[in-house]
Amino acid sequence: MGNELNQERQGVSALVIGIDAGGTRTRAVLATADDGRPVGEGAAGPGNALTVPLPQLTEHLVEAVGRAVPEPVRDRVVAVAGGFAGATGAAADEPGRRNASAALTAALHRLGIDAGPPVIGSDIEAAFASAPGAPSDGLALVAGTGAVAMRITERRATTTVDGDGWLLGDDGSGFWIGRAAVRAALRMADGRGAPTLLAETVGRELGLPGDVLPGGGAAGGAVRRLSPDVVPGGAEGTPRDGRQEGAPPVTGPSAAGEWPAGSGRSAGAGDMGGRPAGPGRSKGAGVVGEGPAGQAHGGAVGGAGGRPVGPRQDGVAGGPGQAGVGRGTARSSVAGGPGQDGAAGALPGVAVGRRPLPPHDHIPWSRPHREAYRRHLLPAVMAEPPVRLARLAPLVVAAARDAQDPVALAILDEAADQLTETVRALDPRPGERVVATGGLLGPDGPLTNRLETRLRALGLTLDWVPDGCRGAVALARLARGGRT
Repeated sequence: MGNELNQERQGVSALVIGIDAGGTRTRAVLATADDGRPVGEGAAGPGNALTVPLPQLTEHLVEAVGRAVPEPVRDRVVAVAGGFAGATGAAADEPGRRNASAALTAALHRLGIDAGPPVIGSDIEAAFASAPGAPSDGLALVAGTGAVAMRITERRATTTVDGDGWLLGDDGSGFWIGRAAVRAALRMADGRGAPTLLAETVGRELGLPGDVLPGGGAAGGAVRRLSPDVVPGGAEGTPRDGRQEGAPPVTGPSAAGEWPAGSGRSAGAGDMGGRPAGPGRSKGAGVVGEGPAGQAHGGAVGGAGGRPVGPRQDGVAGGPGQAGVGRGTARSSVAGGPGQDGAAGALPGVAVGRRPLPPHDHIPWSRPHREAYRRHLLPAVMAEPPVRLARLAPLVVAAARDAQDPVALAILDEAADQLTETVRALDPRPGERVVATGGLLGPDGPLTNRLETRLRALGLTLDWVPDGCRGAVALARLARGGRT
């Protein structure tokens, strides 16, 4: 683009700058003011206006804009607009907007660009404006390192859902997926979770010694060979203690009885020995009691995506809206009636425990090696900023795509569920467009098809844009038009 600009400098009367400053990088585009054609670009480090210190944010803007705009044409820039993560154009006194404005004003001054006050908005507002026709109203969704959705009205965000950062939110984001991978690995190691290839791949990515990995770190270890829908101790067999147990709490395309997207049901083995659960239930592994027929209740482990049930979800379930007791000696967390999410409170005096997960005796991973794995994994994770867990998301994608790992598949399905709920919280109207950006939702993004299926059930369509630079250019051109 630099050569193109040098060749056409004499014919360019006015230029604008559009900036997309996200949590991972800052990108600037120089474009012609009359038709928005890009003629230069530059990139630098992260540009989140709330988390990047002001001096560092200013330096990143100087670097990105400086690379995009050659010094000889800086006096031709007539308008600048920037979309910043952590900022919004809706409130002038919003902290992120103040930081972004101060940093961009300082950067432009240092570069000798005098184009009037820059237009400041959020990176989502800029991304929404990047859609064909530079729309002014609709819904926007970002799913990359973080995740946030907004309702856009007259090109300004009027409602925000999530975007609450790694500690409090960003559900369904790259960080969220990476954290889920580590959690799955730790749960396999300590015996709470199902076997998963992620224990090995996460350990390798974080530099753990090969001898503490499942199978001793050998290529093609036992975990890699697990079939997605066959786990020892499942519904087809009987464990050594004689109890009848169901499949592990994981789901995916290979799991029996997968429900269509948007049905509100989680896939898994049905209750009552495999009978599909009723509306609103999470479907879990069937555990049949030893009492008379019709008095035993089937078991369920976990809610959407196969998550293990929490402390308040231990118990046997009865009819709609009440807790009941399964006859006989069935010992499980059991799905309730319609409207329940596989949960019922334990009753006083009733001995109820979790259904034990399948033993890992078939995997050459001894308890001492598992303990060593945990001792190495935890410090490796804690040594980096939490948001860096997003780099583990590709491991989940690879495990789901290449090995049909049921735990990885469940993580991606739940990530899509989380993003769907984020959009749903904006009270979308059927037919509204959802303009999306971020690495998880591109043409080859791992969540694109999953999310499109779920949004289609809500009467919504997904339009993807690569980033907010085109929209920022459009906003700069609109600002220039408003000043003339």
